[in-house]
Amino acid sequence: MEEEIAHWRAFPRERPADIETPRPEQESVWDYPRPPRVEPVGARLRVEFAGVAVAETARGMRVCETAGAPVYYFPPEDVKRVFLRPMSHTTLCEWKGEASYWTLSVRGREAQAAAWCYPSPFEGYEAIAGWFAFHAGRADACYVGGERVTPQPGGYYGGWITSNVVGPFKGEPGTERW
Repeated sequence: MEEEIAHWRAFPRERPADIETPRPEQESVWDYPRPPRVEPVGARLRVEFAGVAVAETARGMRVCETAGAPVYYFPPEDVKRVFLRPMSHTTLCEWKGEASYWTLSVRGREAQAAAWCYPSPFEGYEAIAGWFAFHAGRADACYVGGERVTPQPGGYYGGWITSNVVGPFKGEPGTERW
């Protein structure tokens, strides 16, 4: 695992030519750091699936990383875990560690790998240990404040795009080296 982590941390990254210029009230994902930064969120966060608010908090955190839309994390006590079923699927982030995935299951509907968490994250990411993130493309609706978010493109990354964040965003074919 150490070799894989070292490989991805050293992987050469490229910047696209068409980076959007943010307005004064906006952020560019190209100004986010690598390794990623964890920071508190001042807005209320909400995730809906099958007509149920499965997670809602005013105490969220977000992880901001170069080229990706922010990923929002909910403290476990603000997640209705009765609607989550653990999966055997895991992934490895070279910065945060091993993520465990969860299926959302509400009223007979399911969305596999709709949520994930880092039970034992690497050093520097302890603030999100055991907290849940939700893939906006697999939930019915996700909100930051009162704004409904757009899922980060491509289906793999779980970032939430709001009107105050500009890209382009990694995730589509051709962005693998971002």
